[in-house]
Amino acid sequence: MSAELLNHSPDLKRLRDEGYSVEIREGHLLVHDVPYVTAGKSIAFGTLVSVLTLANSQTTAQPDNHVCYFIGEFPSKRDGMPITGIRNQSQQMKLSDTITIDHRFSARPDQPYRDYYEKMTTYISILTGEAQAIDPDVKANMFRFIESKEEDSVFGYLDTNSSRAGILPLNDKIKGQRIAIIGLGGTGAYVLDLLAKCPVAEIHMYDGDLFLQHNSYRAPGAATPEDLKAGYTKVAYYLQKYGIFHKGIVAHPVYITEENVDELGGYDFIFICIDKPSVKQFLFRRLVEMKVPFVDTGMDVERVDGSLVVMLRVTTASAGKYDHLPERVSFADIDGDREYRDNIQIAELNMANAAMAVLRWKRMFGFYADLNHEFHTLYSVNSSQLANHDIAS
Repeated sequence: MSAELLNHSPDLKRLRDEGYSVEIREGHLLVHDVPYVTAGKSIAFGTLVSVLTLANSQTTAQPDNHVCYFIGEFPSKRDGMPITGIRNQSQQMKLSDTITIDHRFSARPDQPYRDYYEKMTTYISILTGEAQAIDPDVKANMFRFIESKEEDSVFGYLDTNSSRAGILPLNDKIKGQRIAIIGLGGTGAYVLDLLAKCPVAEIHMYDGDLFLQHNSYRAPGAATPEDLKAGYTKVAYYLQKYGIFHKGIVAHPVYITEENVDELGGYDFIFICIDKPSVKQFLFRRLVEMKVPFVDTGMDVERVDGSLVVMLRVTTASAGKYDHLPERVSFADIDGDREYRDNIQIAELNMANAAMAVLRWKRMFGFYADLNHEFHTLYSVNSSQLANHDIAS
């Protein structure tokens, strides 16, 4: 219920989007991290609490009273004298199983508070104004971490970015999808990093390799020495890093072979981020037969006159458009990829290739406008040119 209230109640959403530490708990609205002055003229942080009046399960109604509770010491003015004008009662009171307040405030307005934004910011202003007289930089809207209480959310904490950007309806276009990533080397790891921020239901990782020291140089984030000593597989390493953020990540410490490829038939979309062309031959064939849409990533890196010449590629396939694959993707294992394998300082190339792939996926499902509907894209790093091919008719 907390997510529905925060997303559909304009007053609560405004509080959250402006950076206040908002929480809905057991029928109460809590605003944490509110600065105030103590009797000793120091600055502390407390929590304002208000009983919520709801119009329905998704939206708030106008507050039915002007009373607000407070957790913390009784607030003082800048000179250490108590703010008696708002004092109603100073006595611990248990409002619920998890909320015990210390004080009850009363700041009655000339007209009833229009909504909870007006009510809470009125009290915040009273307390913070005195604190800012001591430290002008202190404020209540610090955009601090807010843990999600949603049991149905795929995220470990509230997605305040989407609500602030106003893209929650767009998230519905990809929400609930089951995604697979084949290969968690450099590019696949960055695909995971981007997908973990998306409200897809599940992200399945397939890779049988160990996470070794050289992998850390083209991986998102920073591996610790303890991580490198642990002997993780790549998928186990990324699960313990990203599983905290996204609840639907699943590790498969195996390679895709002709024996297990059929289990990919249940996914809504697949990202292929492997550098062994012969594997792609049976993988593509089976995905086409199972009508599973996918994007294949790749890069060509050559050393020329002491510099690297780079071409990034994203090739997409979906129902009705598969005929371009043999022409655009090589299925022959050759030794020409040694520059890619040997040059580990290419995190930016992996990141760019992953971003191209994820952007293509989001365009396919309507998150971004798709004006070209191309199925093959090449990006020349050295000339900064983008070329689209195989435009859908």
